[in-house]
Parts: sequence; C-alpha cells; structure tokens
Amino acid sequence: MAQWLHMSQLIPCLPDDTVNNLYPPPAFPIEVRHFLADWIESQRWDDFVLEKVEMESQARALLEQTISMLQTMAQQNSNVVDRMKLMAISRNMTRFQQQPLQFGVMVRDILRKERVLLSTPPPPMSNPQQYQQYPNRESSFLNLQDVDHLVLKVLQLQEVRKQKHQLQEDLNWERQNFEGLRCERGPTQPNGLDPSSSEIQKRKNQIQDMEFNVKVLFTKSFELLKECVDCLDQCQTRLISRLKTWRWEQHKATIGHPFDDNLNPLQTWCEQLVGVNGKLRQELMLIGEPVPELQERLGKLLQVLIQSSLVVEKQPPQVIKTQSKFSTTVRYLLGEKVAPGKPVMLKAQIINEIQARNLAVVPADNVGELINNSAILEHNTATKSTCATFRNMSIKKIKRADRKGSESVTEEKFALLFSAEITITGCDTPYRIQMISLPVVVIVHGSQDNNALATIIWDCAFSEPDRMPFVVPERVPWRMMYSTLNSKFTSEVQTQHGLDHYNQHFLAQKIFDKPDFAEDYSNMMVSWAQFNKEVLPGRPFTFWQWFEGVMELTKKHLKTYWSEGLIFGFIGKQHLHLILKDRPNGTFLLRFSDSEIGGITIAYVSASENGGQKIQNIQPFSKRDLEIRSLGDRIRDISHITHLYPEFPKDEVFKKFYSEPQAPSIGGYIPVSLRTRVGMEAGSATSSPPPIADSPQSFSAHHFPQPFSPQESITPDNPCPTDMDFNPTTPVVYSEHISPGNNIDMELESILQTLEP
Repeated sequence: MAQWLHMSQLIPCLPDDTVNNLYPPPAFPIEVRHFLADWIESQRWDDFVLEKVEMESQARALLEQTISMLQTMAQQNSNVVDRMKLMAISRNMTRFQQQPLQFGVMVRDILRKERVLLSTPPPPMSNPQQYQQYPNRESSFLNLQDVDHLVLKVLQLQEVRKQKHQLQEDLNWERQNFEGLRCERGPTQPNGLDPSSSEIQKRKNQIQDMEFNVKVLFTKSFELLKECVDCLDQCQTRLISRLKTWRWEQHKATIGHPFDDNLNPLQTWCEQLVGVNGKLRQELMLIGEPVPELQERLGKLLQVLIQSSLVVEKQPPQVIKTQSKFSTTVRYLLGEKVAPGKPVMLKAQIINEIQARNLAVVPADNVGELINNSAILEHNTATKSTCATFRNMSIKKIKRADRKGSESVTEEKFALLFSAEITITGCDTPYRIQMISLPVVVIVHGSQDNNALATIIWDCAFSEPDRMPFVVPERVPWRMMYSTLNSKFTSEVQTQHGLDHYNQHFLAQKIFDKPDFAEDYSNMMVSWAQFNKEVLPGRPFTFWQWFEGVMELTKKHLKTYWSEGLIFGFIGKQHLHLILKDRPNGTFLLRFSDSEIGGITIAYVSASENGGQKIQNIQPFSKRDLEIRSLGDRIRDISHITHLYPEFPKDEVFKKFYSEPQAPSIGGYIPVSLRTRVGMEAGSATSSPPPIADSPQSFSAHHFPQPFSPQESITPDNPCPTDMDFNPTTPVVYSEHISPGNNIDMELESILQTLEP
C-alpha cells in the first residue's frame, strides 16, 4: 500500500503550471516501486518548511539525488515504455531546481497524507453517496489517467512501427544478399552436390521468417492503431462531457452554486488530445496502406475537438440595458495550436431563442445591433491562455419577437453568439468555431431590472442540461424553489448563515397564500406566475420583488446582524405571537417586513391598557432609513425594547454595533443628534437612550429557541392581528391597531424646532 501511494503521488508530481494535471501513472514494475518507496521513507522530509530558507541546500541535495536515481533506473530499464516514462518524470522534476524547498514540502505533505490514509478505517459501503460530493472533478481526475494510458499506447504504436521499419530494412538487406549469393553460385560438383545450396536454403528460410515477422508487426501495428483511435474517441467524449459540465456549473453559479472557473486542466486535456490525434494521423500515413475508415474517424474527431474548444470564460451580464457598456471574455483552449501568421478575429452577434435552436445555420436575420462586437484572439504567454476580450460592447437597439398572451419584454431571452474562422497547425482547411453565451434579458430602463433578473433566476435554477434553448418548466416543486432561494440569498449576502426551516415555512405560506396551512409544502408545485407574474394578495408587488428587496437590504445594511444570528428573518405574525406571548415586556426580535419591499421591523412585547400584554410591530426600517441611522443605533434609541428573544440583554448583544458618541463640535456650533422615537415617545425631545448594561451574559449566535413548529396548526377561527393583548388568566383580547404613521418619528432635536412655523 505504501509503495503504491508513493508512486501514485510523487512520480507524476510537476511544478505549478501543470500541478492541476496530476494523476497516477500506470503501474511501474514492482521492483521499481519498492526501491523508490524504501528510499523515500529513509530520508527526513518532516523538517521542510517554505519559510526555512536555510534548509534549501538540503532540499536541493534530495532533489538531485531523486533525479539522478530516476535517470539511472531509466537507463537500466529494458522496457522502452517504462524507460521513457522515467526519463520524462526526471525531466519534469528538474523544474523544481529553482525552488527545491517546494519539492521538499510537497513530498512532506504526500507522506503525511499517506499516514492519515493508512490510519483511517475504510468508509462503510452502505452509503457511498456521501463520499462523492464532487463527482465531476473526480471524473476529470480519473479521465486524465485515461489520457496517460492513451499516450502510452501511442508510444507503443510508435515503437512497433520503428521495429517494423528496422525489420523491413534488415529484410531488404537479406534479400539483396540472397540474390547476390545465387548469382555467384559456381558449377555443380561431379558428385552432384552443391556446396552453397545449404547456405542458400538457410538464407531463404531466414528471409521467410523475417517476412512473417514483418507481417506480424504490421498486423500488431494496425490493431494498436485501431485501439488508439478507439481510446482517443472515448477520452474526447469524456472531455466534451466535462466541458459541458463546466458550462453547466458556470450557469448554476448565477444562483450561488459553487463553481471552479479554472480552465487550465481542461486546456491541457484538449492540447494532449489534439497532439495525440496528430500523431495517430501521422502513424496512419506511415502504416503503408490506406485505411479510409480510421482516416475519416480521426478527421471527424479533430473537427469536433477544434469546434468544442471555444468557451465563454467570462459571461456577459445576464441582464443588459441598451446603450450601456458591458464586457465579456471568450477563451480558446487550443490557442497554442493556432496556425501563426494570421490573426483570428472573433465576432459577436445577438440572437433570439429561435436562432439559438438552429445554430447549424448562420443567423441571417439581425435581431439587434451590437457596438464594438469584434475582438482578436490574443495569446498570453504568462497565463498560457488565448482569449478575446470584448471590453466596451453595447447593444444599440433590439428587435423583439411577437409576445404571447401576457408575456412581458422581461421574459424574452436572447444570447450572444461568438464565431470565428480558425486554422490549426498541421491542418490544411480552416474551421468555423462558434459558442453562445448564457441567456440574457435585454431591458431599456432600470425599472425592468428586477423582473428581468427573475427570468434569469428561473432559467438558471430550473433548466435541464442539454435543453433546447431556452426551454424551462412552467412549474417546479417547492423544495427546488426553496433550495434556489436559500442558495441565492446566502451567495448574494455572502454569508454562511442560511435560511432555516421556519423561514422556509413562512416563505411557502407567502408564495402559496396559505397562512393557515401547517403541512409539508415540499412537493407542492410553484408556478412562474406565482414567482414573479402575479402580485401577492393585498400587495402591489410579486413574491420575487419582495424577496429580492429583503436580500438587497440584508446585503447592504444587515449582513453582520444576519450572519451572527441576530435577525429572526422571515416569520409570519401567527408564529411571531406564539413565540413572544409568554415573554416579559421589552422582549423583541427582528423580522423582515411582509408588507413592504426591503424593510426590517422590530416586534416587541409591551404592556396593554388592561394590565395584560400586547405585541407591537414598529414601522419597518427601509434601506434609506438605515443609511441615515444604523439598525444598532436605532435599537439603542428605543427604550421600549430591552432583551433580544429569548432573553439576551440588547446592550450586550448589539453593543458593538453602537456608534461612538459624537465629538464636541468646533467653531461654537450647537451639536445635534439623530434619535429614533416610537409612538408617544416622539413627543418628548428630552429623553435619552438607556445606559449600556455592564452585567455579563453569554450570547450564542444562531440560537433562537422556537417552540413553534410548522405542524402546530393555527385555525382560521383564532387569527392573530398585528397588536394583541393577552393575559395568562383571561381570554385573549385584541388591542386597537396602532397606525403605522404614528409608530416612529425621526427627530433632529434642535433643528426641527426651528423649522416649525
């Protein structure tokens, strides 16, 4: 086991520019693996640290010993394939000579990883899914082994061809000598015996044996060539599948899914395959007989690879406003194979949904006018990438299709089509390459941005791989919708604190307009109309407009509060009253407003006129309100609230969010301050914020004891209004609703008085 780990990790290790392409090579002979493993374990690697410059000489000595050992073993190895592999590895390791400490640290890390693996019990096989979190990346890693296997097969093919060529030359030489021997044969002896006949027969038999061996090598060469083409076909199919997966992950990144945008491993893969294709076409010409079938297959594989290597590395914005500049970058993964001397001009045009479904035909109808829609493919030697960057593109005008029914302009999807004609080194004919961007929505006014974004979110979240452009389902299960909302919320706010199941239940109640439904919503179907076409009952906005407003508010003003679990978030008033009804006066929590776009409100328990308690909701704070005065300072200002639910003193929890006291003014001006007043408190300009409590009490983020569960049904006969009185010994009664206009007043204590008539 240890020997395999050493060989599978150390042998193929390369410097930084190819470190993404590591993969275990095919098995070396057992004696080679044992020898290297024993030598590695006999050295001291644990002491190497990049910061210890004084150990560089020791690292360099070990590196040189390793290289020397590999070269010696290569020279002594009779197997040509193993010999070439060992020599290639030793050459690759010479790149560490500029940074020998990096080599030492790399081996150290491999050995540490090996010890962990050897000491860890094997995982149970009953639930293998949990060990396949990144199947596509693992697939890419394994497929690189297939490429290595293919390269070795090509080496074997070349070796067989060389052997056949050498044997054919020897055969030609023997034939020439045989003809000369026959011409030089003397007269027959009196006894009838020819002294040279036995020699001639011996030569003749030798020639026949050589002819047979040539035929055997020819057959072997042909079979190997066919195997190589089959293997190339399989590797290329996997590569194209991985490219599609990369594009799919790029698409899903719009809604917050993780995405590794590194294209270097795929570029290396493309370059390896086009190199193998060229070698196989060369071997096909050298085989001696035409093989039309293999020639056609290799030509088709080359064409598909060349045309599949164009990638939109940086997508254009998916909501584009006309007359506005935007940028995008297109990368060609076979850039180093482009024939020199002729620049490649990449052009972009905008296409509609119908044109995107028929890319085999060059779009003739121009549905939009693009400005600065051409760029040259340029090779960057530092990054080894070949890209065309459109820096100042703009849509001057757009031609829309006829709309169906109630379809709006923000539901129509377009795409950018990038195309060019390119010639690859070693190929006589140029190829047309093209690639489309992700769907985009074109708007003419900023007020359309929100609805256009909803179209993009629905497309990114619910489209199927390899769909017909740009088909999406009309309805999806709620569980998929909630997963999308959670992913988008956490990525947009840039937080690890996601939406919990209480938030999920309230969001479901809101989108389905079922506030009294307490069952599981997971399999209920949500329509596009419910998401962003129909306004919410009693509101002038759609579900998405409301949710996006909350997301924007949290991202810009509440990120830290949310991330530390100080905001309860999405909660209905029924749930709110259930969890606050038994709490002492002054207990409060923060929730997002369900009546306004982009608002956060404070719900708190206060005394009612009849000696009981009531729950009140302060008028929501908007983005503009929080720009004027932060949420932390507003909480400090309001004396009615004392403890964050369930029982955390507010001055301990929110103290770090309080602003520092205003410094004395300079120049004799009277200082002013901005304070938040609630209800009747607004009539008094003399009250001051309560002192900050000094008594310590621990606070743990994200912990809200919530006795309510979605299964606790609240019947329609017992509704809960905004303000509610309750007393443990008397039936619940309802207080008069407080007008939102009287709930809060912003006061400049000195200035406002001077402004009164």
